[in-house]
Amino acid sequence: MNEFIIAIGLLFFIEGLFIAIFPSRIKSMLELIKNTPENKLRTFGVIFLIIGFSIIWYIKS
Repeated sequence: MNEFIIAIGLLFFIEGLFIAIFPSRIKSMLELIKNTPENKLRTFGVIFLIIGFSIIWYIKS
């Protein structure tokens, strides 16, 4: 459970860092996401989910 909380904290840290450094780029990326079809977003979400799970599984084993 402790590792999960650390992972959430790291996620917030990285996202906050990107927003602080590149605010205009983040706004344009959000506009691009807004105009992207839901099926494409869902596909990318599943791909990133599998990649993230694979990385965690590889490191933990």
